[in-house]
Amino acid sequence: MSTVTRTVTAQAISAVEGEVWRLCRDLAAKLQFHGWHHVSFVRDKAVHFARRNGSDAALVEVAALVHDVNYMVRRNSLPVDGRRLRLDILARAGVPDEVAARVDAVVEEAEMRTRHRDISPEAQALSDADTLFKALPVTPVVLAPKYLEENGITLRELAHKIVGEQRDKHDEGFYFYDPEAAATYSRWATANLELWSCIVESLDDPTVNELLSAVS
Repeated sequence: MSTVTRTVTAQAISAVEGEVWRLCRDLAAKLQFHGWHHVSFVRDKAVHFARRNGSDAALVEVAALVHDVNYMVRRNSLPVDGRRLRLDILARAGVPDEVAARVDAVVEEAEMRTRHRDISPEAQALSDADTLFKALPVTPVVLAPKYLEENGITLRELAHKIVGEQRDKHDEGFYFYDPEAAATYSRWATANLELWSCIVESLDDPTVNELLSAVS
């Protein structure tokens, strides 16, 4: 058993979960997309993928719990913007500094915008869980409007963000790292990216913009 695994205790995980849950509850009106519903989904799936790829499931669980705390600090932000809060939560939960630094590194590695083919197994598990949430067929229908409201961005900005950050990972074959996840969910991912690509195209049509202006 690795040193990292020994030092991320069940008690520490429970303490991190409790604090993140309380923050999500207190900031529920602010976290319409990245609230507890997102955190718990990503946590459960990340642990599942970690157990399947043989990585440190305890570390992955903690990383999943704190991976989006940057949205508690500032809207439309990056993981680095949540580093201080992330490390504070981990410290209060009794996670040793060196382990907290590894958790923070995994969160950064798994970030969609900058991740690459050769990230660590722990980051792969977290990335696959977070990516699956993005690729769910219900996400663009039910949750995308909540993302727009939470982050104060336009539909155009979101569409360009999704296509710009995700298309190359999809086309180069590491949208999902886990082979079973890729086999199970790639059709959803392809359909989702095609939808957002069509949205990007449609927003260059003046009649679509007139329609959106009329209903906004």
